[in-house]
Amino acid sequence: MSFQPVFTLFWENVKESIQNGTYAKLTLAKTIGDTELKNIYVRPVLLENDVFSLSVTARYKTEEVESFHTLDEAFIILAPYMNNPFLTALLFTTENDITFKLNKKRVGSIIEQAPTFKNASDVILEMKAKGII
Repeated sequence: MSFQPVFTLFWENVKESIQNGTYAKLTLAKTIGDTELKNIYVRPVLLENDVFSLSVTARYKTEEVESFHTLDEAFIILAPYMNNPFLTALLFTTENDITFKLNKKRVGSIIEQAPTFKNASDVILEMKAKGII
């Protein structure tokens, strides 16, 4: 069974947390073996004219590469990194921490835990104040 439907469900939680103003951060981590790409961090940003975007920062052994994308574009960019090289995606919200995990058989699961962060990201708070979300 493919893990893609479970990752799509996980991404719905990402969208929901942004719309609800509870999003703190998203990290792709736990690589398979020693890879050049170590982590991917996703954080919200407001571009010119209060346009919402996601900053996707790929952290390699020797450099960091940042790019900006819409919510839907970010999903298309991040999905292929699941299972190659990442086994875990962690969504931190003010309501709970949601973890997407792939096991040894590459079956996806979603686990919810108590929240790590008390406050949403500064950009999410700014968007709430401006009435964008």
